Amino acid sequence: MTDLATAPAHIRPGIIQFALAMGGFAIGTTEFASMSLLPYLARGLGIGEAEASHVISAYALGVVVGAPVIAVLAARFERRRLLVALMGLFCVANLMSAFAPDYGTMLLFRFLSGVPHGAYFGIAALMAASLVAPNQRGKAVARLMLGLTIATVLGVPMSNVLGQSVGWRWAFALVAVLAAVTGVLILTYAPRGPKGGASSDPLRELSALGNRQVLLTLLSGAVGFGGFFAIYTYLASILLEVTHLREDVVPLYLAVMGIGMTFGTLIAGWAADRALNLSVFLLFAINIGLMLSLPALAGQAWGMLGFVVAMGLAGGFPILGQTRLMLVAGEAQSLAASLHHSAFNVANALGPFVASLFIARGYGFPSAGYVGAALTLGGAIIYAITLMDYRRIPARSARRPER
Repeated sequence: MTDLATAPAHIRPGIIQFALAMGGFAIGTTEFASMSLLPYLARGLGIGEAEASHVISAYALGVVVGAPVIAVLAARFERRRLLVALMGLFCVANLMSAFAPDYGTMLLFRFLSGVPHGAYFGIAALMAASLVAPNQRGKAVARLMLGLTIATVLGVPMSNVLGQSVGWRWAFALVAVLAAVTGVLILTYAPRGPKGGASSDPLRELSALGNRQVLLTLLSGAVGFGGFFAIYTYLASILLEVTHLREDVVPLYLAVMGIGMTFGTLIAGWAADRALNLSVFLLFAINIGLMLSLPALAGQAWGMLGFVVAMGLAGGFPILGQTRLMLVAGEAQSLAASLHHSAFNVANALGPFVASLFIARGYGFPSAGYVGAALTLGGAIIYAITLMDYRRIPARSARRPER
């Protein structure tokens, strides 16, 4: 990776990192806010909430398709121009979502909105790391991801307020504006180059697809974290229709959950460096217990407040999964990172879809808790299989993921 820490003085890492984080904020807002806007979106499109959840799945599938394809095909493109192009596509797709006249076109535009998601984070992380000294690259990437975390604290509740007051379409329009500003800032302040270069060989990146440890780790996250999304997708509906909260209180619950997720991310990062595998199983177990408690707590305002805080704190599995991928991906780090976002959004598609089947059959929104627990248990089982498979591999890297 080209080190730009000693680059000319006109390069301003702080502003560039802010621009990259703003892109993360825009992406996080549209991804998570779509779930909190589900009751209003369904009403506006004249469909049921279970059917409306497929809009969220369409976005997730866009990420699944777009992340690895762009990571491989654009490996040798200049990062600055590629990031601007990705934000341009993201801006247009979200703007079209705001004007979607019907359910079918909304599905299409949400799919297109998801296409740049994973590639943006992968390439932005490389740029953020290249702006600082090697021993500060972790912090630089963390600043980028801070935009995604803050989106759960500010962007999601703000979008929910917009959905209640002036209409859900304005939330997507706001995301389009944020994407446009991000693109302008990157174009103005980000340095030209480098291209992918020799270190970004598409064929070498594709080796990740033949790495069984990478694929099993991704599968564990796609199934296990699907449990989280099975509940998060219908959280606003549960709070309104089962807990019977006022609409103006729901954004406060979402913000509290976002704060919990912020601390949960920090805790997961600390735990990953100390006891990775133990932390994975502990987090799975905590989530299963919480999800099974949802039907009993759904009708209690204070109970649901404690529930959303706990779910936020226990939502750090993506950090643990990413850490393990770094240990087992070998030389295919870029594609593995992109595939991690794909797996994360397979979870985003799988969880709401499975939960919608039970909700549509009359089991009620709290049944998402049982669906979430089952998916999380599935992820834990796959992760156990992954570790057993690893122990059977004759030649292991010195950087052992068995922690």
